[in-house]
Amino acid sequence: MKRYMIICTAWVILASCNNNEISYDASGNFEADEVMVSAQQNGQLLSFSVHEGDQLKEGAVVGQIDMTVQRLQKEQTEATINALQQKTGSAAEQVKVAKAQLAAQQIQLDNLLREKERSQNLVKADAAPSKQVDDINAQIDQLQKQMAVTREQINLYHSNTATQNRSILSEKAPLEKAAQQLQAQIDKGQVVNPVAGTVLTNYALKGEMAVLGKPLYKIADTDTLFLRAYITGNQLPLIKPGQQVQVRVDQGEKENKSYPGTITWISDKSEFTPKTIQTKKERANLVYAIKISVKNDGYLKIGMYGEVFFKTVKK
Repeated sequence: MKRYMIICTAWVILASCNNNEISYDASGNFEADEVMVSAQQNGQLLSFSVHEGDQLKEGAVVGQIDMTVQRLQKEQTEATINALQQKTGSAAEQVKVAKAQLAAQQIQLDNLLREKERSQNLVKADAAPSKQVDDINAQIDQLQKQMAVTREQINLYHSNTATQNRSILSEKAPLEKAAQQLQAQIDKGQVVNPVAGTVLTNYALKGEMAVLGKPLYKIADTDTLFLRAYITGNQLPLIKPGQQVQVRVDQGEKENKSYPGTITWISDKSEFTPKTIQTKKERANLVYAIKISVKNDGYLKIGMYGEVFFKTVKK
């Protein structure tokens, strides 16, 4: 009698005494999408306000790496840009003098044109020799040539100044790019939290040296967890992505708690059952991994064991 009870008890533990059927369709452990936040610059952590268990918002500034050297380099670059502006020249004064000279020449030309008209009238009236008109025409021609030279001189002043300024300002664009690169480095000195979630592990403290690529903390969105479970090939036709299922977790020694879940991923390749499965026979089976998203009410934890109950797919 005692022997029978022992055998029956073991049978209940392994398979449930009722036609050897397991009471759930699949089982696995909860996981979350974890993000490792690393330093993006080298330097001392001037501030760092991250603690394990903290709830952080996306975009929150949680630390500052010393960027003094980069700030000084940027200020030096900006000072060089300002100095270039002071080196540029202006043709305003030279053009002003040339324009005044041109205005005076224009007055002389106007006077000569009036004198020419008066002389032409005198020649028509035989009151003056025609040579007088010829002399005035020669003066007008000479003055017009001088005015053309003055105009060319004004254009030359503008052209020379523009060429000189272009040569100086050609150094400005590379310096501006250098200043932008330094600003990008300074911005990366801020430790900005990339995703909303809960801090799982903290690896750094204020005052320590941060090294490019060195992990500072690990964070995960625990509002929604994923139960990674494994199913057999016979169960594949029973499920599909988006299907609603029931997830059950232990709550105390004899009680369970249920959550609604959604199948978000089904592996397209089979694999051997993970070594966490206890029996050798089960480890030798080929199974398919699936992921089920479950809204967390605060009681679910990463690594917690869970069981899945499938619902019939409506065709």
